[in-house]
Amino acid sequence: MRPGRAEKDKIYIYGKHALVEALQNAPRVIRKVFLAPDLRDTELRALLDKNNIPTSPLAHGKGKELVGRDTAHQGVIATMDPSSLLVSLDDFLKTLNLTKNPAVAVLGEVQDPHNVGAIIRSAAAFGLAGVLIPEHNQAGVTGAVVKASAGMVFRIPLVTIGNGNNPLKVLKEKGFWIYGLAMDGKMALGVDAFDAPSAFVVGNEGAGIREKTLTACDVTLSIPMHARTESLNAAVSAAVVFYEWSRKHPEAL
Repeated sequence: MRPGRAEKDKIYIYGKHALVEALQNAPRVIRKVFLAPDLRDTELRALLDKNNIPTSPLAHGKGKELVGRDTAHQGVIATMDPSSLLVSLDDFLKTLNLTKNPAVAVLGEVQDPHNVGAIIRSAAAFGLAGVLIPEHNQAGVTGAVVKASAGMVFRIPLVTIGNGNNPLKVLKEKGFWIYGLAMDGKMALGVDAFDAPSAFVVGNEGAGIREKTLTACDVTLSIPMHARTESLNAAVSAAVVFYEWSRKHPEAL
C-alpha cells in the first residue's frame, strides 16, 4: 500500500478517540503510545494498562514533527503497525455467509486519505462486510485515514488486494455482482434489488474507475441528482450507494 507514513511498517495515529477505538477493538496493532504528562483520561490509561502497551511522556509542545504542524493530537500519539489490520481476500471470504447476500466496498485508486477514511466509516455505518484496498496507486491506512474513519478502521475488516481485475474475478466466482459507481452509469440507483452478494467499486476522485475495471463490472450505477450538479465527491457517492443497499438489507444494520 502507498505509505505516507514515517517508516515502511509504522504509522502515527493521534487523538484520544482513535486510540480508544484501537485499544478496544484491535489492541494488537498498537506498538507504543506517547502521552502528555498532564493527560487525565482514566479510561485511556486503563486500556493501556490492560493491554500492556508501553508508554512514554510527550513533552509539552512536541508531537508536531510526528503528525504534522496543523494536527490536533490532544496529547495522544501512538505508533501503529497498519499491516496487522489487513487480511487477505481468501481469508476474508472464508468468514462470509454468502447466503445473506453481503456487500463489500472495493477502492479503485482513491488517492485522498480523507476520502478513504470517510468511505470506510460509511461502509461500517451501513453494514457492509468489509473494504477491499489495493496495494498500489491507492492511499493506504495512515493516521489521516484512521482519523477520517472515526476509528472505524478498527471495527470493519480491511482486505488487502492486488491491483487489476483479478480480485473482481475472484468475487464473481463467489457469486458477487460487481457494481461500478460512475457518473454516467447505465442503471440508476434505486432500481436494483441487490438480491445477490454485492461489490461496489469506488474509483479515483478525478479519473473515476479505470476503463479495464469498468468492463469487468456487471453494472455501472449512477445516482439521480438535480441537473445543476454534475457529480458528487467519491466518498459522498459511496455513502449514498451504501445507504441504498442497507435499505434493501435492514438485517445488516
